[in-house]
Formats: sequence, structure tokens, C-alpha cells
Amino acid sequence: MTTDNNVTTLFPLPQNHPQRFVLHNEVHARASLNLELPIRASHLALLLTSDEKQRERDHLSKLCERYGKPCPEKDASHLSETFDTFEIRWEQHSEFSTYTFYVANTPADPFSDPALKKVPVDWLSELPGQLMVAAHAAIQPAAVVKNGDGLDMAAISACFANNPVVGSSVTGGDAQVFTDFRVHVDGFSRFLIVDHNLRSAQAGRLLHRLFEIEVYRVMALLAFPIAKKLAPELRRANQKLYTITNAMAQSDNSKDAGLLDELTTLAAEIENHISTHLFRFTAASAYYQLVGQRLEDLREVRIQGIQTLGEFIRRRMEPAMSTCYSTSKRFTSLSERVGNASQLLRTRVDIVIERQNQGLLSSMARRAKMQFKMQQTVEGISIVAITYYATGLIGSISKALRAAGWPVNPELAVGAAIPFVMIAVALGLKRIHKMIEKTSEE
Repeated sequence: MTTDNNVTTLFPLPQNHPQRFVLHNEVHARASLNLELPIRASHLALLLTSDEKQRERDHLSKLCERYGKPCPEKDASHLSETFDTFEIRWEQHSEFSTYTFYVANTPADPFSDPALKKVPVDWLSELPGQLMVAAHAAIQPAAVVKNGDGLDMAAISACFANNPVVGSSVTGGDAQVFTDFRVHVDGFSRFLIVDHNLRSAQAGRLLHRLFEIEVYRVMALLAFPIAKKLAPELRRANQKLYTITNAMAQSDNSKDAGLLDELTTLAAEIENHISTHLFRFTAASAYYQLVGQRLEDLREVRIQGIQTLGEFIRRRMEPAMSTCYSTSKRFTSLSERVGNASQLLRTRVDIVIERQNQGLLSSMARRAKMQFKMQQTVEGISIVAITYYATGLIGSISKALRAAGWPVNPELAVGAAIPFVMIAVALGLKRIHKMIEKTSEE
């Protein structure tokens, strides 16, 4: 039996998820290279926009076409390929892309002839994006830098322009790593790996981890300038919130509406800062965690007299990362405090409005009661008025009948009709009231 991905199975299984094999094979997609030692490597990390990412694939295809190699697919995010004089490894991440170039053999001065010199200059100059990290690395046999039974630290320091170096034994003592974490006159930082007993795959993993540490620590620090820039904004917002809450503590309710407007404006400013910079602070935390993980993967052991890479990085980065974390946390806390103050002030404003509404309803009830009494008075007067006009009409009719020869006394007829007319008018008004009440209920 054959499934939809040309995988033979002996069992009648359900249909495969469309992404099953893609997800399963992802763990093999960025496998470390098997390197022939000694070796030189150059590493570039470029910050890219979404438009530049597509241009990057097209630009990489030009390099492959130049050397007659297969071009990366349109949605590819990594490539490993060997060209005539160098080997390339390309990886595209969410914010940046990395290029690592490998060249076999290492001269006595490991950084005098870096691997990047083998890459076409015209192609390099047109790489899309902004350069964030540039680093050279070299793996040399231990015999090259030995001085008797130990390492020649003077020769190692000379590789870093005699700057103070940090380093450690890594991968169970199979290698030693040295760097000064400085950008040299050529615009590149440097890593020197002394090979004691490295295997090919082990060397590839080690170089990859070192380059990742360099990239992730720089990417993590992207949030630090933002944190410093936002410090005055935090102080100003805190002071403004204090002023508003202090005014709220006063018994004067006449300013509540204005204070609520100020709080709303302050909340909008804070939320704007949070939404604008949340991604950067979250990414900084994630990158710093990756730096810590890669340092642990090195399994560093101290070399007497110098700092390890982990000690150096943590001592320099922890204050900056603590500042970033503190800034993010303070903005979140400030947002919550503004929200609490807004809720409290809205409650107070709602209570004042409710009291005003109750006073207004009481006033309307009094007016309605007065209008009802006035209406009753008017109705009483109207009964008299209607009776007066109705009896006047009866008197006129009686006079007309007497003039026609009927034996009618107009004054007597009017006097006798008055009580009947008054009762009829009163009953008529009562009937109208009942009709109105019935209509209102419906």
C-alpha cells in the first residue's frame, strides 16, 4: 500500500495531514555541516524587510546560476551549497537572514585571508538588507598556537590586535574558543577555535553556535536604545498619573470630568507605547534566552586566567536586558494603574450623575403632581363653563319655543336643566379619563 507522499505502509492508516512530512523533516532542514578541518568561515547577519526577503531569494539565485547550481525554491528559508572555492550556508529568519561562507585550510595568520574574499565582490555589494553582524572565524590545529606544553597566549592575543581576550574549553575539551567581542578595523568580529580533537560534524555545530551567539546577542540589544529613550516618557507619565490621582483624592467633584479626560489621554499614550514597542521587548527576551541556551550548549570550562564567554556576555548584557525588562514591566504596571484610576473616577462620576438624575426625576415628579392638580382644577372650571354654555343653549331654545306659542318658561327650563347638564358633563369627562388610561396600558 502506498500513501499520498510515496511512503509505503503495511497498515490501513488515515489520510496524512498536508503538513505532516514537512513538519517531520524540519528537524533535518538546518543540520550542521560536516567541515574538513582546518577551516575559515565568515558570517553575515542582515536585517530585512518583507520586500527585501523576496529580493534576497532572487539575489541568491543569481549566485547559484553563476556557478551552475540549483536555485532555491520561492518559499525556501535555507540553503547549503558548495561552489568552486567556497561553501555557503544561508538561513532566513523572521527578522533577519544569515550567510555563512566556509573555505578549507587556514593560514598561519587566520584572519589575514578570510573566507569572504572567495565570494564575488559584485554579488556581495548588492546583498539586500542592513548589516547587523559580521564575523570571521577560524579553526586551527592546536600545534599552531602551542608554546611547549601549553597555548601561546601572546600569539592568540596577536590575532585580536592584542586586545584582552575571553575564552574557554568547549565540547568536552575537544576545542578551545577565543574572542575579544570587538569589531576590528575590517568591520568584523573574530572567533579563533583551537582544535584539539574535533570531529567534522562537531566543528560544524560549534561554529554554528558561536555565530548564533553573536547574532542573537546583538538582536537582543536592539531593545536597549528604545528602553533608554522611553525612560523620560515613563517618568513623565508617572508624574502625570500622580497629579491626577492626587486631585482625585480631593473632595471637589466639579473637576472629575476634566480629570477623566486627562486619564483617558494618558491611557491612550501608554497603550500606544506598549503596542509600538511590545514586539521589540518580547523579541529581546526571546533572543537573550537563545543566547543562554547556546552558551550552555558549548559546555564551557574555564581556562585559568581569562573569563569564559558566558561570564563576559552575562556581565555585559544582564544590565541592559534588565533595563529592557524593567521598562516593559513598568509600562504594563503603569497601564494597569491608569486603568484602576480610570475605573475609580468613572465610578465616582457615575455616582454624581446618578444623584443628579435622581434629583431631576424628583423635580419632574413634583412638576407632574402640580400639573395633575392644576388639571383637576381646570377640569372643575371646565365643567362649570360647559354647563353654563349648555344651559345658555337650552335657554335660547326655550325662548324660541315660547315665541312659537309653546307654553314654556325659559327661566324655569334653564334652572331645571343645570343639575342634569352638570352631571352629564362630569360623567363624560370621567369616561374620557377611563379611555385614556386603557389606551396607556395597551
